[in-house]
Amino acid sequence: MNRRQILKVILYLLWASVAFLFALAFAMVTGIFNPSEHINALWLVIAAGCFFALAYRFYGAFLAAKVLALDDRRITPAFRLNDGKNFYPTNKWVLFGHHFAAIAGAGPLIGPVLAAQFGYLPGFLWVLIGAVLAGGVHDFIVLVASIRRDGKSLAQIAKYEVGPLTGGAALVAILFILIITIAGLGLAVINSLFHNPWGVFIIAMTIPIALFMGIYMKSLRPNKVAEVSLIGITLLILTVIFGRAIPSSPLSSFFDLDKNFLSILLAIYGFVASVLPVWLLLAPRDYLSSFMKIGVIILLTIGIVIVHPHLLMPPLTQFIHGGGPIIPGAVFPFVFITIACGALSGFHSIISSGTTPKMIEKESFARAIGYGAMLTEGFVAIIALIAATVLIPGDYFAINSKLSFLELADLGFPVAKINELSSIIGVSLQGRPGGAVSLAVGMAYIFSSLPFLKHLMAYWYQFALMFEALFILTTIDAGTRVARYVVQELGGYVYKPFGNLSSITGNLVASFLVVLSWGYFIYTGSISVIWPIFGTANQLLGMLALCIGTTFLIKMHKTKYIWVTFIPMLFMAVTTFTASFKLLKDFSAKALSSVPDAFNYKIDAILVGIMICLALIIVIDSVIKWCRFFLSEKPVNTTEMIAQKRVS
Repeated sequence: MNRRQILKVILYLLWASVAFLFALAFAMVTGIFNPSEHINALWLVIAAGCFFALAYRFYGAFLAAKVLALDDRRITPAFRLNDGKNFYPTNKWVLFGHHFAAIAGAGPLIGPVLAAQFGYLPGFLWVLIGAVLAGGVHDFIVLVASIRRDGKSLAQIAKYEVGPLTGGAALVAILFILIITIAGLGLAVINSLFHNPWGVFIIAMTIPIALFMGIYMKSLRPNKVAEVSLIGITLLILTVIFGRAIPSSPLSSFFDLDKNFLSILLAIYGFVASVLPVWLLLAPRDYLSSFMKIGVIILLTIGIVIVHPHLLMPPLTQFIHGGGPIIPGAVFPFVFITIACGALSGFHSIISSGTTPKMIEKESFARAIGYGAMLTEGFVAIIALIAATVLIPGDYFAINSKLSFLELADLGFPVAKINELSSIIGVSLQGRPGGAVSLAVGMAYIFSSLPFLKHLMAYWYQFALMFEALFILTTIDAGTRVARYVVQELGGYVYKPFGNLSSITGNLVASFLVVLSWGYFIYTGSISVIWPIFGTANQLLGMLALCIGTTFLIKMHKTKYIWVTFIPMLFMAVTTFTASFKLLKDFSAKALSSVPDAFNYKIDAILVGIMICLALIIVIDSVIKWCRFFLSEKPVNTTEMIAQKRVS
């Protein structure tokens, strides 16, 4: 048996394992197979690690060799367009860290936690299968397409590959995604910090720490990366330790804030962070966040291996048919939009066609950076799911919903330890939806279960909140800045000077409009409304990126391989359009009723309707383009022509 035949066998086995997982899920739903509700979390960690490793080794290799035909003889934009600023050759593993930090914000931490209301099984299966066959393919192909298009953005690639109509629609869709993403993640921070003086103090202190690191690396001790890293991490740990005294000190009133005031402060922060120089706040916070995320996930994985806790959440709950207190819809299609980052995320296409393609040294590195980073994020999502489902189900729902203890008991989820946990941590945990708090409690439980660490649960909880909030604030920083670029680009078509990114007036006006938009959704929305909108919009963008990727493959004369993008694109089209029309129907009904928030539901309905229209425009325009290529005897292979010129 030659190597090609072996690869085919492995691919068949991979698809067979996917079919087996779906069959297992069907058997559990129908009651044919009923496993113990208290499965050991270690099995999920082992299964996910092995599945992702095999997928990277074989399916990733297939995509790199056969589908995309990566060739290191092609000169990448990092070398060909090297300007020492945006285009700059970067070490493979340094770039992997940058790319992973950019794509793995708080999404893979929050989405799986919210989806746990359906049970641990749906989220676990979707993350495994989605990351391998959809998200990894999505990130990988968009990255390669951008590399071969001089590091162009997704909207520019869409304009070049499909047409100006699709390019313009993609640009507007990206703006909507960024605004809703920031709103959803920002609301999670608000719900974890209101009336939590210790937590607010910690998060507030990360801002001067990041500013100090930026000045330190820029002016005081340039290039002393290890030195400033040690200082930053030490200051963060000291902040967590000394923050314990804040609730009982005279300063408590300054940090004991309600939701509305926190929303205003977050909007002010987002505006300031957007206009400050990138080296002063954004870069040092990204760098600090990368260390935090990698370190904490490694520690959490080790903790799960040592403690090997049981999952107390059942594999499936009665909410798979809808009516859940966190996500109101049924498991189909809402589990696929609730868990975006970690399985498939359209937001990743913005990163894969952003800074990463401008810094990659060789085409062959795209496999590790594009496909490998997505699988790594999938593993992070599995760890987050475990951290949430080790909680007693009643406690989980008490944290993530507004239902009373009596209402939860009537649903079959009696609350057990929420009051005890609140007393230990020093913060009332009930009624803090958004996923961040329940994840922090789950992480604190696992860490405090390690030998000699049980009495430190309160510190672990606040540390976990800081860990999550750092990444959310990083997403707010970067997302607001990118959205400002898009607003200026769109505004430049109306008034050309407004599109100049160096214009101070343009920066201020665009930043204000962006912050006003996502700030409005945070101030007036709830997680049960914002997160489904975010998930739907995000997955629509992911579907559109796969659609554009299919066009890219057709123009490469790789039509026999277009199933790698077309099948996940078709699946996401079914799920996201189903979710979109359901949300549009629900929002429209409430907007026309006499409910107190009728006006807000009108805005939500309009937003979802616009997203549906943009998606339909891109899909229809792409299908027309595909038909023209298939009907043409000799389609123009522009990608290969450009690539051959660059090789020569």
